[in-house]
Amino acid sequence: MIPTTYADWRLCIERDCGIPLTSEFIAARINDLRDPRSHHTQQFLKRYGPQHHARVLGWFAQTAGEAGRAG
Repeated sequence: MIPTTYADWRLCIERDCGIPLTSEFIAARINDLRDPRSHHTQQFLKRYGPQHHARVLGWFAQTAGEAGRAG
């Protein structure tokens, strides 16, 4: 299932995949997803399309903002 909401995306990452959303992980994913030369980004765009790519980047940015407010 491809998440369509921020809440579903967080559950997918944290619970289903078991990946903690640390500030280091968030920053690395944002940097990678913003790099059009990145193989991972190219594969992500090919598989999920530019709209979902933009959505996921936004969700990572939102999570980074929440982490900044919590610390």
